[in-house]
Amino acid sequence: MTTNATYWINKLQMTAHPEGGFYKETYRSADEIETAMGTRIISTAIYFLLQDLQKSHFHKIKSDEQWFHHLGETLEISYILNNKLHQIHLGNNPENGEVLQATIPANTWFASRLKNGSGFGLVSCTVAPGFDFRDFEMAKKANLLLEFPALHPILEEMCLS
Repeated sequence: MTTNATYWINKLQMTAHPEGGFYKETYRSADEIETAMGTRIISTAIYFLLQDLQKSHFHKIKSDEQWFHHLGETLEISYILNNKLHQIHLGNNPENGEVLQATIPANTWFASRLKNGSGFGLVSCTVAPGFDFRDFEMAKKANLLLEFPALHPILEEMCLS
């Protein structure tokens, strides 16, 4: 079986994601729920893929997001919680401190990349209440640098602008 990024991007009919990488929505609940954000779909799911030096740049959403590792290299998910940088290694080798799934809390700035910077990593992400681009915010580098000056190196690298 072919196991390169191009194969999976084509096979899963993935397209470029605004935060970086590629994605394909695979599930959108038919049911809705009333939330503080208004009416939202109960849950959504996507495939998400990063290859080589691609990054999912710092962004946040208004719902919890769960990540599940499927294939390929380990993803390093960086997130800011309580003014500190935390990292999760999403992969399939628990002996190396990797986890098969992780949750990023709602309203948390986070970004991801391949831990070793080469190959590809294929994951799934579920969001509840469901993902809605109205709830998506790309980080502005200048704003995050003002808010978290001690995180300058990673913010310089993992923010778009």
